[in-house]
Amino acid sequence: MRVSSSRFGEIEVGDDRVITFPKGLLGFPKYQRYVLIESGQDSYFWWLQSVDVPDLAFVVTDPSLFVPTYKVPIRPEQMGEIGIHSVDDAQVLVIVNKRGETLTGNLQGPLVIHVTDRVGEQLVLSDRRFTTRVPLVELSAPVHAQSA
Repeated sequence: MRVSSSRFGEIEVGDDRVITFPKGLLGFPKYQRYVLIESGQDSYFWWLQSVDVPDLAFVVTDPSLFVPTYKVPIRPEQMGEIGIHSVDDAQVLVIVNKRGETLTGNLQGPLVIHVTDRVGEQLVLSDRRFTTRVPLVELSAPVHAQSA
């Protein structure tokens, strides 16, 4: 399948790489199909690119690389909607934003993706230990993930 992207032009991706978010993402409920694009070799960040809208893409990362204590408290009914039996069956990503010279992660709205079926959902956590702007990286310093 060919995907148009305003950042990368036309790219070819396998149909098996499409991730479907049946409810869309927060603020974008109509757009449900995305692919992950590597931003560079050995990078801790990826682009979650809409298959249907070239200008719609989000920078995402695995939050455990930066916040080793982060765990997603997922309710049984949420697991059922995604088709997983435990969080171990899922890949967890968070959307990254730039605030000044800091990259922050939305740890209150993680993306939980079934690794086999490639179906995901953006959760909204009521746990207030983590916010929508948890500092991950200072851009003036080299990017290094914390070891677990």
